[in-house]
Amino acid sequence: MGEFSIWHWLVVLLVVMLLFGGGKVSSLMGDLAKGIKSFKAVMAEDDGKAKQAAAPPAAPTAAAPPSPVLEARDATAPTGEPAKKPDLEHAA
Repeated sequence: MGEFSIWHWLVVLLVVMLLFGGGKVSSLMGDLAKGIKSFKAVMAEDDGKAKQAAAPPAAPTAAAPPSPVLEARDATAPTGEPAKKPDLEHAA
């Protein structure tokens, strides 16, 4: 009791085939397969986006020279001495 033999499953399959027809069951299985493939494709796409987001950004190829205004904002030079302010009047 509680176990279904192969004959029970064959009778259930026969009843389902009679109720829905072979074409309907076939199209349902095809739609299920398409849904699974679509799900896998979206999951792979999301994994690709996550890997791209985790990767460090590419280094710029040509760096712009530092701005004299930004250099003037430095409080101290690496030696511990106050940084020299650039002469902005004669720089133009």
